[in-house]
Amino acid sequence: MSQGARPAVIPVPLRWVDLDAQGHVNNGVVADYLQEARVRFLLDGDNAALLGNGTLVVGHQIEYLAPVEFAADPVEVHLSVGEVGASRFTIGYEVVQQGRVAARARTVLCIFDFEAGRPRRMTADERGWFQARSEPLEPLRPLGRWRPGPVAYEAPLIVRWTDLDAYGHVNNVRFFDFVAEARVRMSSDADRSGNRMSAAEEVGQLWMVVRQDVDYLAQLDHRLEPYVTRVAVADIGRTSMTLVAEVTDPDAGTVFARARTVIVCGDQSGRPVPVPDELRHGLETWPAQPQ
Repeated sequence: MSQGARPAVIPVPLRWVDLDAQGHVNNGVVADYLQEARVRFLLDGDNAALLGNGTLVVGHQIEYLAPVEFAADPVEVHLSVGEVGASRFTIGYEVVQQGRVAARARTVLCIFDFEAGRPRRMTADERGWFQARSEPLEPLRPLGRWRPGPVAYEAPLIVRWTDLDAYGHVNNVRFFDFVAEARVRMSSDADRSGNRMSAAEEVGQLWMVVRQDVDYLAQLDHRLEPYVTRVAVADIGRTSMTLVAEVTDPDAGTVFARARTVIVCGDQSGRPVPVPDELRHGLETWPAQPQ
């Protein structure tokens, strides 16, 4: 931010239902915390009207550094404005719990005219407000460009009415859930012990999401017919794997979003351990391809 201004510090309360089967806050819920902080930041400023007129998320990058545990005290989201363009701007975050940084993230947003169906340029006042709060943000490590190949794992996706946001289309945070559901199904079919719901109890493994990026390409609407999430493997190392996913319309061929997820296999204490051979061989059935 200009002239040494500090990031905005925004408290976000936790909910018990934010926890997943492994007993800590689900990685997708962390994206929800970012959204809560971002909305609060905009509502408290002179550009609050942008939320009503149309602000679309173009992409997320989230780096998970430590688990967020349930607590009565809220987490703190430290929010900064990064690069400001003609119609886009970047928000940077640190999610802090009890003085420890649990996640770092970047969000690119676009000002969108829903009536015209296209992005619009910011006014001078709108852009000036963001620029007055802008500072250089350290970029997160790139994950490469991949997409599922012709042979990909496919999971049906039913959009729920509650997945919609105030703009009437599926909220950007829900895509983290869609990708996770398909990813868990994929690992279960590749190796039953890879199922997150049973791994900790049966074989003492934890699956830790350490990075997740999502790029949004088109708005996803509610309908009764299922969409499809396609998942494939870009890389499998000794203790980690990189998976890619696309949320698609199988009939029209539309791709609504692409995601890249880095997962580390760990023991009960969180130390990295080798990916089980059976799971490795099963996942190699669905290779990704460079984009």
